[in-house]
Amino acid sequence: MTADKIVIAFDLYGTLLSTESIAHELAKLYGEQQAKTLAALWRQYQLEYTWRINCMGTASLGRSGRYRSFSDITRSALKHALAEHALDISERDANDLMKAYDRLHAFLEVSPALKLLKDKSDLVDVYVFSNGTDAMVGNSIKSSPDLGPHADLFKSLVTVEDVKAYKPDKRVYAHLLKQVGKEGHKEDVWVVSANPFDIAGARAAGLNAAFIDRPGKGWIDCLDETSRPNTVALGVEEAMETIISTINRS
Repeated sequence: MTADKIVIAFDLYGTLLSTESIAHELAKLYGEQQAKTLAALWRQYQLEYTWRINCMGTASLGRSGRYRSFSDITRSALKHALAEHALDISERDANDLMKAYDRLHAFLEVSPALKLLKDKSDLVDVYVFSNGTDAMVGNSIKSSPDLGPHADLFKSLVTVEDVKAYKPDKRVYAHLLKQVGKEGHKEDVWVVSANPFDIAGARAAGLNAAFIDRPGKGWIDCLDETSRPNTVALGVEEAMETIISTINRS
């Protein structure tokens, strides 16, 4: 990596890949009417579990045994979402739904954004930065019908497995800086995410952050003014145009 390049680190699930697209698989088992609700609940508990693990285990992760892989969390969150609606699932169907996470579709503006970055490879290095396991993220990139063709754009896949903590734990962002060779150069790193907690974590760690605001509500997180993103965009392509324009002006 060239020392003066800017690093763009994309969150994967919910930012590049649509976790809502899992509703198509859920609909095969539980019908269209319940599928969207179940998909949203599944995602809700998936994230809630990561935060609970951070809170309960980060003080002594190596000894407490609190840490569980994102794959395990995702499976448990599925069961939680189904139980809330008094629904059961067979082991086989649960396995099939987990495999569907390897085939999630990207949001529509992602492909043009990645093509833009490929044309700017002299200015930027591109990474995926995810809570997912190495295997989960690697499979998602390779098997996604939308991301697969762009897999060679990503210099590396940075996950939290070595840290054994989840976003927005500050150690996760320190790990990112180390993995991309930017320790001591936080200003050269942009985290791009549609998850407000990820944006807040990146800003608290001193990194730049671009918030992907597809609903168009703006930045409405009220916990801490210092967590505000550097830029808010309606999609990934718009965010990339903004980041590249700041590089060209510098």
